[in-house]
Amino acid sequence: MNDDQLLRYSRHIMLDDIGIEGQERILAAHALVIGAGGLGSPVALILAAAGVGRVTLVDDDQVDLTNLQRQIAHTTERVGMDKVESAKVAMLAINPGVDVRTVRARVDADALSRLVEDATVVLDCTDNYRTRHAINAACVKARKPLVAGAAIRMDGQISVFDPRSDTSPCYACLFSPDDEFEEVQCSTMGVFAPMVSIIGSMQAAEALKLIVETAGQPLTGRLLMLDGRSMRWTEMRTARDPECKVCAASAAGTGK
Repeated sequence: MNDDQLLRYSRHIMLDDIGIEGQERILAAHALVIGAGGLGSPVALILAAAGVGRVTLVDDDQVDLTNLQRQIAHTTERVGMDKVESAKVAMLAINPGVDVRTVRARVDADALSRLVEDATVVLDCTDNYRTRHAINAACVKARKPLVAGAAIRMDGQISVFDPRSDTSPCYACLFSPDDEFEEVQCSTMGVFAPMVSIIGSMQAAEALKLIVETAGQPLTGRLLMLDGRSMRWTEMRTARDPECKVCAASAAGTGK
């Protein structure tokens, strides 16, 4: 770590839970962020500020005027720009030492497998049910920790799914991929502007905890749900489904 890094990250280094060793882990980490909108914006900015060495942003959309009410990585001047490139501009303005890579695409299962395999931690910042399950399946296959967040209207939720742990559920243990699910998106239902930043900031915090390894207990096996009207959190303990078609099948395939 050079003198500039020691100064930039001094407030992390001063924390007993992180210190120099933890910050070096952050600098060496690769975070894969899928979605550069409401959730992905605070995630990208915080991970860049914290010094995550490499961040790969994945999104196939462009910045629209309607995004600016909540997607804080983007600006009026960048309306029409690819979201991944707009977010990259914002991230590098905060921290030019971060290696930001962009993928302007709606990734399929094969692409996800390649991207996830190379990541330290994966953050699902999407708003599509099928995509969430595809991300989860790729993380289970590659045994990579997944930080999943969601926000709509005045409500938000967040959890961590860590297939490196034999007791951790995966996303499919909680939300079956076979369920008939009506997509609910903020473009039609609306979203309270601070909600995505609250959940996205927590996703970044959980990702950093997973990277550092000594900065507290991640949300593995716990689903937090926030009612933005009352600002009350509800916690639900979650367990692995022994008949899950994703993580149970994967464990059987590896002989575990």
